[in-house]
Amino acid sequence: MDADAAALNAPKVEPPADPSAEPPPPVIRHALRELLAERAGPDGSRAAATPEGYDTALWAHLSGTLGLAGLTLPEEYGGAGRGPAALAPACEETGRALAPSPLLATTVLAAPLLAALGAPAQRAALLPRLADGGLTCALAVPAGLALALGLTGDNTDGGWSGGGRAGGIQAARAADGGWRLYGEAAQVIDGHSAGLLLVAAHAGGFARSRTLLFLVPADAPGLVRTRQPALDPTRPLATVQFRDTGAELLGEEPADVLGALAATGRTAAVMLAAEAVGAAAAALGRAAGRLGSREGSRHRLADLSVQVGAARSLTYCATREPDGGPLALAHALEALRATAGECLQLHGGDTRDDLCFKRAVSDELLFGPARRLRARAAERTGLFGEEAA
Repeated sequence: MDADAAALNAPKVEPPADPSAEPPPPVIRHALRELLAERAGPDGSRAAATPEGYDTALWAHLSGTLGLAGLTLPEEYGGAGRGPAALAPACEETGRALAPSPLLATTVLAAPLLAALGAPAQRAALLPRLADGGLTCALAVPAGLALALGLTGDNTDGGWSGGGRAGGIQAARAADGGWRLYGEAAQVIDGHSAGLLLVAAHAGGFARSRTLLFLVPADAPGLVRTRQPALDPTRPLATVQFRDTGAELLGEEPADVLGALAATGRTAAVMLAAEAVGAAAAALGRAAGRLGSREGSRHRLADLSVQVGAARSLTYCATREPDGGPLALAHALEALRATAGECLQLHGGDTRDDLCFKRAVSDELLFGPARRLRARAAERTGLFGEEAA
C-alpha cells in the first residue's frame, strides 16, 4: 500500500480519553448510526420536506429510546447529566447522516439557556418535557445567531437585539404586569414547528437598556411563523413575527443573559463542528470508494483526509475546553466545504455531496464566516493582546 492509500485508510484520529467526560458507550453510537442509516434515508431530504421539517417518529426514538434530548440536562429533570463530550459523538452521527432533527435547536441551543436562567418553577415545568422529547424549542434572536451567541463578536453591545430603537424585538411591560413583544426574527432554526420559542428581546429603552429572554408558546395570540426557503433543506428556518404577543420572562432580573448566550454559543460551536466533521468524513469515505487511478486525485484526497482528521481532533479537544469551539467550527466547516466540493468537482458526487456542500455554506452563513470565528477565538484567548470578555 502506498503512502496516499495508507492516509486514506488510516483510522480516525481519536482524542485522548477523558474519564470524567463519560462519552457514550460504543454500542450506543453504533445503534445510532444504524438507526439513522435506516430511518433518515440516503440524504435526509425526504424527512426535511415534511411540515415539521423532520421525522417525528425518528425524533421520538432518538429522544425517548436513546435519550439524546436529555443527554446533557440535569438528572433531577429527567436528563442524564452528561457533558459536551457525550453529546458530540451523537452530533457527529446526525451530521454523517445529514439527518434533520430538533437536536440542534432544542438540545444544543435552547435547553442550556432554560437550565441556566429559568426560575425553579420554569425548569420543573419545561426541562422534563425537553428531556423526553415531548417538547421542542427554538431560539429566536434578531440580527442573527452568530452575534447573539458571541461567536463572531462581543454580544454585550445590545444593538443586535434592538438597542432601544425601532427594529429588532422590543419587549414592553403590559398593564397587567406581564410582557408584550413586538418585532421580527429571521432565520430561526426550527422556528416554524417548535412548541416553544425562547426569544431574545430588548427592554427598557435607553434608560434601562438590557436584553432579556422570554418564553412564547407556539399558540400565543399575535405570533406569526413562516417557514423560509433554505439553502440547506435539512436545516429548516423560519421568520417569526411578534405582533403585540404576550410573553413570560425567563427567570428573574437581574440575570446575566448575555453571558449565558455566549456560553451556550461556545458549546453550540463544538456540536456544530461535530456535525460538520461527521458529514465531511462520510463524504470523504464516498470519494475514496469512487477513487480512480489518477495520481492527483489520490494526493488531493489524502490532503483532505488530514484536514478532516485535524478538524475532528480540534472538535473533541473543544468538548473539554469549550472556548475552543469557534476555532474548531471554523476548521470543521472549511473541511466539509473542501471535501464536498472535491467530491462534486472531481468525482461526480451525488445528492449527499451536494447537501454536504450546502450544509457547510449554510452553517457558515448562520454561525460564521470562518475568518470571523477565528478572529473572535483569537480575541478571547488573547492571541493579539488582552483577552476579550
